[in-house]
Amino acid sequence: MRIVYIGCVESSYRGLKTLLDEKKEVVGVITKESSDFNADFVDLAPLAGEYQIPCKYAKNVNDTEIKEFIRECAPDVIYCFGWSQLIREEILDMPPLGVIGLHPAELPHNRGRHPLIWALALGLETTACTFFVMNAGADTGDIISQRKIKIEYTDYAKDLYDKVMDAACSQILEFTKDLENGVCIRQKQDRKAGNSWRKRGEADGTIDWRMSGRAVYNLIRALSHPYIGAQFLYKGNKMRVWKAEEVEAEQYRNIEPGKIIKFNSHNDFYVKTYDNMIHVLECDEFSAEEGEYL
Repeated sequence: MRIVYIGCVESSYRGLKTLLDEKKEVVGVITKESSDFNADFVDLAPLAGEYQIPCKYAKNVNDTEIKEFIRECAPDVIYCFGWSQLIREEILDMPPLGVIGLHPAELPHNRGRHPLIWALALGLETTACTFFVMNAGADTGDIISQRKIKIEYTDYAKDLYDKVMDAACSQILEFTKDLENGVCIRQKQDRKAGNSWRKRGEADGTIDWRMSGRAVYNLIRALSHPYIGAQFLYKGNKMRVWKAEEVEAEQYRNIEPGKIIKFNSHNDFYVKTYDNMIHVLECDEFSAEEGEYL
């Protein structure tokens, strides 16, 4: 089964490596040379080069040059994992087995943008890794593989990212075998069911100490590595927080949110939230005093 592979992030790399390790017939790779958009960007060209697989850089996957490259590769199926642009129908219709996409959420629920970040920021306890046959919509195609993933209270973005990728690499081999054998089962999505998450902006990553301690903690772990970090302002400077813990603060119920209760270092300080405290364990370097407000 001839596979053209499209991707430009860490998950794309892991998926491609999984296929190549199992000696699957990847006949072409499409990737990006650089990306300001993806925090976990990976150029797949070096990996393709190791296996002497033809590779094209694309700014827009729907460009004529890329479409011609795909036609020349004559794929039976296209795998598109970790690519933010919607693929137009001309490409979707090229391979007989379709274009397979990945969405790390429990479709038909939680379609849309930033699924791992939203899952953590909202404090969800489960998500899923879902592969589907792409259509003209966003994350609305027939599901061919879905595996549920438990989210622990202590999971940060990298922890959840790794859980999803462990599941994804296993699923890729399973449905690739099913596609090769002509036994892949497609489950239609109910387009009226579920919801679609919106694009996040800079304001969504700003810590408001008036939020509950749990909400602040969830935001910090959602935006931790490999993402951009939750941030707060101190004397006009943006400070990013990478790690923290939620701490009970019954004795400080009369203290306003945003007040520094204790400051040992930028990697060890306590801030009052609406209902308890956040103990910051890893932050950009700065110095403050107990009693100051953030």
